[in-house]
Amino acid sequence: MVKSMTGFGKTTIETGTKKIVIEVKSLNSKQLDLSLRIPNVYKEKEMEIRSMAKEKLNRGKAEVCIYFDNSESTKDVAINQVIVSQYFNQLLDISTQLGVEANKSELLQTVMRFPDTLQMKSEEPDEKEWLSLKAGVERALESIDSFRIQEGNALMEDISKRVQLIQQLSEDVTQFEGARIEIVRRKIQDKLNEWAEVKSVDQNRMEQEIIYYLEKLDITEEKIRLANHCKYFLETAEKEDAPGRKLGFISQEIGREINTMGSKANDHNIQKIVVRMKDELEKIKEQSLNVL
Repeated sequence: MVKSMTGFGKTTIETGTKKIVIEVKSLNSKQLDLSLRIPNVYKEKEMEIRSMAKEKLNRGKAEVCIYFDNSESTKDVAINQVIVSQYFNQLLDISTQLGVEANKSELLQTVMRFPDTLQMKSEEPDEKEWLSLKAGVERALESIDSFRIQEGNALMEDISKRVQLIQQLSEDVTQFEGARIEIVRRKIQDKLNEWAEVKSVDQNRMEQEIIYYLEKLDITEEKIRLANHCKYFLETAEKEDAPGRKLGFISQEIGREINTMGSKANDHNIQKIVVRMKDELEKIKEQSLNVL
């Protein structure tokens, strides 16, 4: 099953007088880059929450954010008197040093806008609250997983169409190969006619020249390998749970065959098809970066 690395999950739980919001979001990344933003009262559970997220997310730049819903009218807020005093006294000292007359009332209003001057009164979470929070984290992770599956299906539908188009374009090359070989054959024949006028013709050199042209221009093997790579790409996407990295490697192999076909083409019609295949492949590579 293909999943996207981009996703979002959210759930809200109520335990006691607290309303807690849990959000999980992720973007694409080569490895799992996980960050947590949680209230201090849950810090001792950070490793367990991190372990739950790692098991579910696997890869991506992810963030788990847990916070209290401050819209609740019943929230219990207290002034952090120690912090306020420190801010206030330091600003008074600075005013004195600079010779600026300070209005203490205005100064206090300014201080109260500083960080950490207000704090929520919160009791240490008991086992029941932790179990509720854990269940909420699990639901949020399930939510982002469902989002990733949905996005992955849409992503893979687009990628599969592009891979199939490359397969079709490779088959379209066949209609131009006959005319191309005829042109090459005439060129070789003209070269042989030139050599016929020369008294001494190096037969070995002539054979080498013919073999060189044939090997240089034959793209049969490249077409076969390209078809196999495309088939393997689709099979991998369908059967593996997290095929993102492998799809990237297969895309590189597809690119090698397309590039070789282009260098051997020696025909403007085939070159146009090769350019279209390269364009589709670049889109496939870009999309594959977001596959888990």
